[in-house]
Amino acid sequence: MVALENFRRFLWLFIELAFLSILATILIFLILGDSSGVFVKSVTDNVMKFASGVPTPSLIGLSVLVAIIYLILNRFK
Repeated sequence: MVALENFRRFLWLFIELAFLSILATILIFLILGDSSGVFVKSVTDNVMKFASGVPTPSLIGLSVLVAIIYLILNRFK
């Protein structure tokens, strides 16, 4: 059971680091603009394609679902 908990913590740490690296790449693009480099532009383009491909009602539904799960988990703590 301890190994499973350690694996879960490691997985969440990896997800958080990946998300922070994407946010940092977008911040670099916002600061430097078109001179930010090929990698930064490609990451930003992929994020923009993903964001524009998801319909607005789906984003609203997903955010409401995440908020409900967050409130339920906080209530049980």
